[in-house]
Amino acid sequence: MIEKKSLISDSATPERAILVGLVTPRQDETKAAEYLSELAFLADTAGAEAVKTVTQRLDYPNPRTFVGKGKLEEIKAFIEADGDIAMVIFDDDLSTKQVANIERELGVKILDRTNLILDIFAKRAQTAAAKTQVELAQYQYLLPRLTRMWTHLERQRGGIGMRGPGETQIETDRRIILDRISRLKEELRAIDKQKAVQRKNRGKLTRVALVGYTNAGKSTLMNVLSKSEVFAENKLFATLDTTVRKVVIDNLPFLLTDTVGFIRKLPTHLVDSFKSTLDEVREADILVHVVDISHPNFEEQIEVVDKTLREVCDGADKPMLLVFNKIDAYTCTPKDEDDLTPRERCNITLDELKASWMAKMNDNCVFISAKKGTNIDELKRRLYDMAREIHLARFPYNDLLYQNYDEQE
Repeated sequence: MIEKKSLISDSATPERAILVGLVTPRQDETKAAEYLSELAFLADTAGAEAVKTVTQRLDYPNPRTFVGKGKLEEIKAFIEADGDIAMVIFDDDLSTKQVANIERELGVKILDRTNLILDIFAKRAQTAAAKTQVELAQYQYLLPRLTRMWTHLERQRGGIGMRGPGETQIETDRRIILDRISRLKEELRAIDKQKAVQRKNRGKLTRVALVGYTNAGKSTLMNVLSKSEVFAENKLFATLDTTVRKVVIDNLPFLLTDTVGFIRKLPTHLVDSFKSTLDEVREADILVHVVDISHPNFEEQIEVVDKTLREVCDGADKPMLLVFNKIDAYTCTPKDEDDLTPRERCNITLDELKASWMAKMNDNCVFISAKKGTNIDELKRRLYDMAREIHLARFPYNDLLYQNYDEQE
């Protein structure tokens, strides 16, 4: 039987880790550095400390060891000199063969990006639904990697008459995992039905879903708008479980949903496992896309979320409000008038960004700080107007009530 446990220790002392990424024709040095920075944040969220980052320029990953032989020897030398490195984390998925070869060379724990994300999800899951979703994703990740667990018996595997206990155990574990995956899928189908009934019982209230890149501030904004205490932390994937709150702005009630954050290179089977969470997005009437404007690559994060939403919502055209959060943390260094070099993101002022994005989004965006409470009234007014339009389409007899209210205002 396969025993699943956290790959990173829960002790108070963080495990020291080396991060490894590639510079390729499709991923330049700037993007590779950004991905490794995010990987370091993931490692910190999981409870590890990134003490060194290593990059190598290759046309494609080495099929045997991901990086070249010389780079692997460089990593090994650092591990031996440091004496306290617990793991090496790679920014891309590794094959079973690559993990086995690298472990044999380095003698420490080897993780890839998907492995790390799954570990974080396993720690963050609180409800039965989230735990079931994470367990399913873990087994789906583990299934094609079973041979790695039995390499010490590989000499006993072979042709006719040579089927040793290693192969027998792998086949046994594969059957156990397949059976478990089947049962977990049945449990998730039951959870999906239960959640569908819950959504149906909410009646025809307008539904607003908060979506966005992980750590954009969705949960903090949820707390501000609903005056509740949804868990919020400066960590990636602080929220896994869908939270729904009834919100009333002025005299208009609607349902506000906080959803799991998206991230680059999010494993496909992880998205599939969280179908019931994403159903809240599919069935929402309005999407509020929360963006961390203080992040140097927030535009790429917007593209990641938009791409995922197109896949999740099957291209459905839903009303969307773009909310640029964390304006209190935005920084820039304006260029001198005599400097003729092209401006970069760090040279653009917040006012310039506001003007450009308002023009691009046809004024359908708002700039706030959920943490400081800046411009929240403007956000509420935008939400009120959008929710009211949908509400009146469902309850036209309320039109006179809202007209009288607006006149009083």
